[in-house]
Amino acid sequence: MRKEQHHKSWNAIKTNDSWAIFKIMGEFVNGFEKMSKIGPCVSIFGSARTKPEHEYYQLTVEVANKIVDSGYGVITGGGPGIMEAGNKGAHLGEGTSVGLNIELPFEQHNNPYIDSDKSLDFDYFFVRKVMFVKYSQGFVVMPGGFGTLDELFEALTLIQTQKIEKFPIILVGTKFWGGLMDWIKETLLEKNGNISPKDTDLIYLVDTADEVIEILDNFYKEYRLSPNF
Repeated sequence: MRKEQHHKSWNAIKTNDSWAIFKIMGEFVNGFEKMSKIGPCVSIFGSARTKPEHEYYQLTVEVANKIVDSGYGVITGGGPGIMEAGNKGAHLGEGTSVGLNIELPFEQHNNPYIDSDKSLDFDYFFVRKVMFVKYSQGFVVMPGGFGTLDELFEALTLIQTQKIEKFPIILVGTKFWGGLMDWIKETLLEKNGNISPKDTDLIYLVDTADEVIEILDNFYKEYRLSPNF
């Protein structure tokens, strides 16, 4: 009897997994339909825990504001902290402000600076990450935690393996990111040869909003500003 119950339970799990495909497909379809209309944008990543009075929050507002002044929209994860700051800067600059919100048991809730027609909700991190990569002209990575690192290294891996076209990946905050960059160059590259020298060229390290804009403008100066999809 116990074996039969276990067999039924396993079949139920397999059935649920199969039906989940349709929910995943639905998230992709909804995301593709909405995101394909937004025009060229830059994604801003960073900690959901950064408070409005923090220097990185305020710097993010400035960065996002200058990004929209340069003709790009801004995409964030849609939540509080650095994400809110990114959408706030875009909103204050009257530019495109997109939020890709994820359902989480803590931290995450939609911030009030997202354009009403450009707020998307996701259950699956991997679907959400596809939207970030597919519809971004560049990544601006502010200080953050595991989620920020996940998004950073996913983009680096996809570019390194030529699964997507190269675009600027800009780390903001040398005091925060400097140690990671040293580790990448000294441990991954020089000591162990786990990456190629050209792989470090994928990443820029800056401290100011003006440097972010300079990198974006220089990268795209040979191309007409247009969506990369």
